[in-house]
Amino acid sequence: MELNDGNLQTLTEFMRKTLDPDPSVRRPAEKFLESVEGNQNYPILLLTLLEKSQDNVIRVCAAVTFKNYIKRNWRIIEDEPNKISDPDRTTIKANIVNLMLSSPEQIQKQLSDAISIIGREDFPLKWPDLLTEMVTRFQSGDFHIINGVLRTAHSLFKRYRHEFKSNELWLEIKLVLDTFANPLTELFKATIELCQTHATDINALKILFSSLTLISKLFYSLNFQDLPEFFEDNMETWMSNFHNLLTLDNKLLQTDDEEEAGLLELLKSQICDNAALYAQKYDEEFQPYLPRFVTAIWNLLVSTGQEVKYDLLVSNAIQFLASVCERPHYKHLFEDQNTLTSICEKVIVPNMEFRSADEEAFEDNSEEYIRRDLEGSDIDTRRRAACDLVRGLCKFFEGPVTAIFSGYVNSMLGEYAKNPGVNWKHKDAAIYLVTSLASKAQTAKHGITQANELVNLTEFFVNHILIDLKSQNVNEFPVLKADAIKYVMIFRSQLPKEQLLQAVPLLVAHLQAESTVEHTYAAHALERLFTMRGPNNSTLITPAEMAPFTEQLLNNLFKALALPGSSENEYIMKAIMRSFSLLQEAIVSYIPTLIGQLTHKLLLVSKNPSKPHFNHYLFESLCLSIRITCKANTTTVGSFEEALFPVFTEILQNDVQEFVPYVFQVMSLLLEIHTSSIPNSYMALFPHLLQPVLWERTGNIPPLVRLLQAYLEKGAATIASSAADKIPGLLGVFQKLIASKANDHQGFYLMNSIIEHMPTESIVQYRKQIFILLFQRLQSSKTTKFIKSFMVFINLYGVKYGAIALQEIFDSIQPKMFGMVLEKIVIPEVQKVSGPVEKKICAVGITKILTECPAMIDTEYTKLWTPLLQALIGLFELPEDDSIPDDEHFIDIEDTPGYQTAFSQLAFAGKKEHDPIGEVVSNPKILLAQSLHKLSTACPGRVPSMLSTSLNAEALQYLQGYLQAASVQLV
Repeated sequence: MELNDGNLQTLTEFMRKTLDPDPSVRRPAEKFLESVEGNQNYPILLLTLLEKSQDNVIRVCAAVTFKNYIKRNWRIIEDEPNKISDPDRTTIKANIVNLMLSSPEQIQKQLSDAISIIGREDFPLKWPDLLTEMVTRFQSGDFHIINGVLRTAHSLFKRYRHEFKSNELWLEIKLVLDTFANPLTELFKATIELCQTHATDINALKILFSSLTLISKLFYSLNFQDLPEFFEDNMETWMSNFHNLLTLDNKLLQTDDEEEAGLLELLKSQICDNAALYAQKYDEEFQPYLPRFVTAIWNLLVSTGQEVKYDLLVSNAIQFLASVCERPHYKHLFEDQNTLTSICEKVIVPNMEFRSADEEAFEDNSEEYIRRDLEGSDIDTRRRAACDLVRGLCKFFEGPVTAIFSGYVNSMLGEYAKNPGVNWKHKDAAIYLVTSLASKAQTAKHGITQANELVNLTEFFVNHILIDLKSQNVNEFPVLKADAIKYVMIFRSQLPKEQLLQAVPLLVAHLQAESTVEHTYAAHALERLFTMRGPNNSTLITPAEMAPFTEQLLNNLFKALALPGSSENEYIMKAIMRSFSLLQEAIVSYIPTLIGQLTHKLLLVSKNPSKPHFNHYLFESLCLSIRITCKANTTTVGSFEEALFPVFTEILQNDVQEFVPYVFQVMSLLLEIHTSSIPNSYMALFPHLLQPVLWERTGNIPPLVRLLQAYLEKGAATIASSAADKIPGLLGVFQKLIASKANDHQGFYLMNSIIEHMPTESIVQYRKQIFILLFQRLQSSKTTKFIKSFMVFINLYGVKYGAIALQEIFDSIQPKMFGMVLEKIVIPEVQKVSGPVEKKICAVGITKILTECPAMIDTEYTKLWTPLLQALIGLFELPEDDSIPDDEHFIDIEDTPGYQTAFSQLAFAGKKEHDPIGEVVSNPKILLAQSLHKLSTACPGRVPSMLSTSLNAEALQYLQGYLQAASVQLV
């Protein structure tokens, strides 16, 4: 694409169309941009557009498109084409920093993100001047530019907070500190001075305080891995200024907005984080400063109001106290009973209250409420922080803290009892307090796993929780109902089974509650109870115990999906999946009606897939319906195909990328159930599955390979007779997969199915070419994974066509090739083969080479006979060799960048492990003994003499054992 006005104009028009709400206009425009993004100059055109376009909407759109383009394509992946040309990469890096700093803030943020994505790949080695270019801008004095630099540095360095320690990381941080720490400190001091100079100028203060917040965030990132020498030497500068800023109260910066945190709150929140980091990690060095920070933060907590805008500040301040009270050296600060009472009364209890803002979120923003409360993304809520502080204090002061709170809990419950209609929030706070007091250790799988001995959970359940669950009106006091359901869910491992069984029908009833939070919690609680394990590893709650409520459960779950706000509720869908899985054949009679509801739902969500978890559980539920029903009666598979194929066809025709891999998995499951020949409906689709465009997306590869394997297993003869012209396409797929280090194993899965199922005459002309392709790949990059797959393939070939055919095909490519493969690959590497079926294939294949290949006995290959036998006995008896050379790193599907639909394996579409040898050979060791016996009777004396001269004693002993077990001997 040339850099000219015509192309800029075209790009502008398509950009505008991508913003159109009408999918028939938007989709083609998106497809067009996708089709041209591989062209040279495309990213440069985008940058030109975001710099020079007169239309602000187009500029922002170009910036977002550019950032997403970088996210998808910048990383260079081994074995895959470089998607951005080198000249474009150089031009982007040369211009992007300047462009970012001179752009308005909205565009600046997008470009700043793009720089950090590029930086993650290229900095410091391929972009050494990035930092110096940024640091020099601190001198500009223009805070629009300085904040742009700080924002970019923040997005570049924040990964230091969660990276694992490594030499590369330390070297990079050292380089950053050498270049950046001093200028950052000078900027920090200068900015604080400017704040004093402009103390009365609100506009200047706003810019300066946003700079101070960014500087504080950078301080956190640069100090996270270890305490750098520079910051230790300059601790006085940083800590005394941080302390002053914590106690600062500038009236001009106070906002009237009750919801949105102001600049002062954001800065103080970050300083609390920085102090907590030092208190936790560098307590010795930080000790001189700790008391004044504790005092400042305590005063802050006592004087800050209940408004939402202070939530982040309060929660970070409480988290600071929580991190301090857990450390043994600071224990003395909290020992006094009055201090503990004061913390409980002034900090913990007020911040556990259910405020009107929480009530609004509960009613009007239930999704966000659930995410914070159930999924633990409530890190920055007051309640979560107060709960953490309770846990921290209980570490050393469990007795006194429990005693203080028991008093509070009783008085709150007393207040509630006086007038439930008005005082229900008191009970809510009491339940929350009990929960935080009782929980010592928690996992997602089991809920609370370790509880405070001083709290009687069962008694509290019977006296205070059951009452709310049993209430006839499920819509009364929804917050307390949700609390009660959550209590059952959290303490499920602590409560006795009879109480859980008592709760099940009550939870089923709550699925009909109007409140989204309440019916979502009910679904989630049921799903968690259904996964609990009993004493003999079966489910704790059995299908028989569920029998009285089965119909009600299924009805209410499906009705809940029709409630406002829950049409794509992932918790309900997960509960449907888990109910199917628990109830098994008990659901068969309901499936004919339920499958219609599931396919209708699938059709609706495929129009605009937006909830990946919901969609995943929907497909899992479909798989379970198919599995359970067809297990009882395989002929029902046809009725599932009738119900599902119209929707699947629509998904494939509209290329709904998120759903295509799922559709292939469900189709594989259906096709694998068929017992007779392959239906015509599948054969009509076969040519489309070989289209190269489908194989471009990594997420499609595993399910497509499995689907093709199902085609080969059920319809190899049909393919050979009526679709023989498609065999080269099938081999083309194999060739593409085998060339990639990430997907070569998938190529072998496909080839193994071709060898096993295709009629010999249909592939005989391609056999030599297949082996040549494998040798070319062996020469270009020989990885452990490839070798293991190659070994299974050649042995399967030997099992299927015989050892002579295997030797002949190798030697037809190059004389003596067979011997080289045995000597260089099979004998030294066979120990690396893993998996019972794979080992069995190799054992049977090698046995055939040893005993059914005359060339092994009568030519120069004879010298390999004993080493090969020794290697086979090693495969049987020695532990698997799972070592991998240091220089091999496999690119996992999860690592591929950008928005490609990653492959999500459906657990309930799982494929049974297939053994191509099957019952013909049940014990390969016995087969070896019998085959050696047969060989020795054909040429008497040869086998014992080869064994006695060069097989080591231990291997010989094992072999004697096999011969005895098979009741044969060598002659």
